Amino acid sequence: MPALAQKKSYTIDDIYALPEGERAELIDGQIYMMAPPSRKHQDILSFLHLAIGNHIAKSNGECRIYPAPFAVFLFANDSKYLEPDISVICDKNKLNDHGCNGAPDWIIEIVSPSSRAMDYYTKLSLYREAGVREYWIVDPAKQAILVYDMEQAAAPTIYSFTDTIKANIYENLEIDFSKLQF
Repeated sequence: MPALAQKKSYTIDDIYALPEGERAELIDGQIYMMAPPSRKHQDILSFLHLAIGNHIAKSNGECRIYPAPFAVFLFANDSKYLEPDISVICDKNKLNDHGCNGAPDWIIEIVSPSSRAMDYYTKLSLYREAGVREYWIVDPAKQAILVYDMEQAAAPTIYSFTDTIKANIYENLEIDFSKLQF
């Protein structure tokens, strides 16, 4: 009987060894390369980063916001290295020079054609397992935003790009997506 081909198992060292400018995520020994984001993706990222960052600054909040690329090590064993589009971390003890160790409080992923299954299924499951409190999936192609309140373990609430959405982790943060311009 012929031997089965062995799949290479990658580690965080392989992520750090990538050429400058190449981005990838690591999930259970597999590397997932990331395509460069589109202009529309970056417009959405900038819009959300500014809205959330301004809210944190105005309210003298304790949380910190980081846009991609920003390293998130979901679990202590470094087997899950992700770069969410936006990470909001309220526990400064999770932060070090490499990124965030543990679950951010709020993660936003902006769907790209190449990341659809990863954002909707794989990352949803990982973020839920890790203890992320709130997860938004922003889908430009569908002009939809799915908001998962992980603390309530309910079905997602679905919004459109014309809606104003209240962030669950903050009492008074609402983001008016109708103001998003491409």
